[in-house]
Amino acid sequence: MGKFSGIARLLCVFAICLALIIYNFCGRLFENASAGMNAFAASSETGSDFSRENSTENGENEESGSSESISSDDKNESSQTSQSSAEASAPAAAPENVKGKIISNYISPYKAGLSYNNVYLKNGTEHTIDIKSLLTAPLSFKVEKSGSPQVLIMHTHTTETFMSEDSEYYTDAFTSRTRDKTMNMVSVGEIVAKKLNDAGIKTIHDTTEHDYPKYSGSYTRAAETILGYLEKYPSIKIVLDLHRDAVSSGNDKVKLVTEIDGKKAAQVMLVMGSQSEGGSGYPNWRENLKLAVRLQQMLEVKYPTLARPLSLTTGQYNQSLTKGSLLIEFGTDANTVAEAHYSAQMVGDALVSLLNTLT
Repeated sequence: MGKFSGIARLLCVFAICLALIIYNFCGRLFENASAGMNAFAASSETGSDFSRENSTENGENEESGSSESISSDDKNESSQTSQSSAEASAPAAAPENVKGKIISNYISPYKAGLSYNNVYLKNGTEHTIDIKSLLTAPLSFKVEKSGSPQVLIMHTHTTETFMSEDSEYYTDAFTSRTRDKTMNMVSVGEIVAKKLNDAGIKTIHDTTEHDYPKYSGSYTRAAETILGYLEKYPSIKIVLDLHRDAVSSGNDKVKLVTEIDGKKAAQVMLVMGSQSEGGSGYPNWRENLKLAVRLQQMLEVKYPTLARPLSLTTGQYNQSLTKGSLLIEFGTDANTVAEAHYSAQMVGDALVSLLNTLT
């Protein structure tokens, strides 16, 4: 009995020791587990903040850094909160740099050096110009209303463009040339061509970019285009080269504008070349000028103040290729495209009225 009692006591002591060992071991394990959970939670929180900070710096919506932890029920509300936070913390977009002002100006045709019967002309040559005789002298061609092309509209400087909207200044984001056909000279030509075609005057509108990708040599390339059409369609009598002017005052740009029927319009100008005394290559320049003074007169009669004085220079501008060539400039690069388009409608109407008298 004593023998068994001693064994029992040893077993009890062993069991107690084993229980204490197990207890201590489990306690340490639990403590480490808790510390690990706390450390994980802390690192997760830090990582979440870092993720949101980086996503904001990279221009992303703040929700993208934390959306994975958002339940579907709370996502809409959290998205709105995150978006507001991102908008508040994101730096404001840098404004475009203002380069200069837009100055509105009007050039009166009535101050031109020469005038007669609603024709106003600025003579930049040594030639003596008699407007009356130019108006009364017959033209060397007639316009036919048939299926044969009578008019070619083209653009030596096709990519010349305008302001997209009215403004008191321009920024470094503005470019004076674009290949966007809704904003450059092609859009002006489309309006004029439609007016003529709708009136039964068959008109071709060429949209070749003679000034892109290279500006120099534009007139040479334009001449090739014109000659190609004249060879293909000998019926063409008139070539209209539609441009846009550019006027500046220091860093400021000048828009040339008038008001027709309560609406702003870009002023237009006919630029006509001539042959210098003793020169060669453009002997028939007065034939083109006869047509130009008639259009200048029609513009003034129908839309007073729309046209600036006709400018006679010593250039050629490919006008030597026909006896019915005109160069017309629509506003400046500071005018809006809407102002230029309005002017194109009126120029188109004036051309229809004029050409109807030449049939």
